[in-house]
Amino acid sequence: MKKNQIFIKCGTEYKEMTKELLGACDLAGEIERKFEKQEHESSLHNMRIGIKPNLVAPMEAYWGGTTHPEVVAGIVEYLQEKGFSNLVIMEGSWVGDKTSESYEVCGFKSLCEKYNVSFLDMQKEKGVPVECGDMTLNICKSVLDLDFLINVPVLKGHCQTKITCALKNMKGLLPNSEKRRFHALGLHDPIAHLGLAVHQDFIVVDNICGDLDFEDGGNPVEMNRVLAALDPVLMDAYVCDMMYYQPEEVPYITKAAALGVGCADIRQADIQALDGNPGAPIPKSRKVVELADAVEEVESCSACYGNLIPALDRLKQEGLLSKLTTRISIGQGYRNQSGSLGIGRCTRHFTHHLEGCPPTEEEIYEFLKNYLGR
Repeated sequence: MKKNQIFIKCGTEYKEMTKELLGACDLAGEIERKFEKQEHESSLHNMRIGIKPNLVAPMEAYWGGTTHPEVVAGIVEYLQEKGFSNLVIMEGSWVGDKTSESYEVCGFKSLCEKYNVSFLDMQKEKGVPVECGDMTLNICKSVLDLDFLINVPVLKGHCQTKITCALKNMKGLLPNSEKRRFHALGLHDPIAHLGLAVHQDFIVVDNICGDLDFEDGGNPVEMNRVLAALDPVLMDAYVCDMMYYQPEEVPYITKAAALGVGCADIRQADIQALDGNPGAPIPKSRKVVELADAVEEVESCSACYGNLIPALDRLKQEGLLSKLTTRISIGQGYRNQSGSLGIGRCTRHFTHHLEGCPPTEEEIYEFLKNYLGR
């Protein structure tokens, strides 16, 4: 497979279509080529291969926020049939939810038991400082012990960065404290630098039914498509094009390209649709952009902001959001500050505020509904 290629496979038999996709891309050959370039004490088939899905929250894949277990099952079966046995699935859910719950609810506990594959909870690991360009990031140690990393993100929208796919999915390989710090650092810069700290050897994108607005799902859009690539920057640039954005509208993509992580010019992409079927165009969706006008956000964590936006959507559907005359403050930038209306522990000194780190979508919805009904 060439660095500029993106392969696409459509269908509804997710495990089998994933295996067919990997065969067309010659994933086994990619692993072998990396083995030959490096010095290893063990054999080729004993290489430590990490698989990184997106288990952001304990929501089943059909909600549109988490990686479909059948896609990962296809990857595991393919690798085991090729003789690779030293496999590990690794992930850390977002701050506010426990990976252990996502592991079970999302179907990965039964998957790991079926295929005898171990699972590592990144929320339980400490970070190791890694120099990446002009920034030092704390990466979970187990990630640094891998010989080959397969990233399995969900193609979906994000309430803060517009899209999330290959590059941003690496945040799950950080301790919770570092995830919070990413937001204090501006989110886009550290995500771009994370591409230097953690090299993605292969990317399998789950575009089965991702939510085009919210990172944790709730509004799934059925597409029944899986994509594969070697370049995470090119993959994300292509996702931007699919979702009607320019890469410049998602700054971490162009920043990662400037750092040398990959190519952000989709004109360089060689799209290979298996069976000649690239799938249907993604429908336009701008719900997050509209709702964000009601928010004043400064360095907010993904879970806190990610719970606020769906709560606002519920209020809008009920005709209540139009009553809001004060913008809602949220984020670490409001610590020790005063104000009128705030969400989360960081706004505890505001006149009207909701505690929680993070508060749930339901708590935010009820709090704002009561506030508007005063």
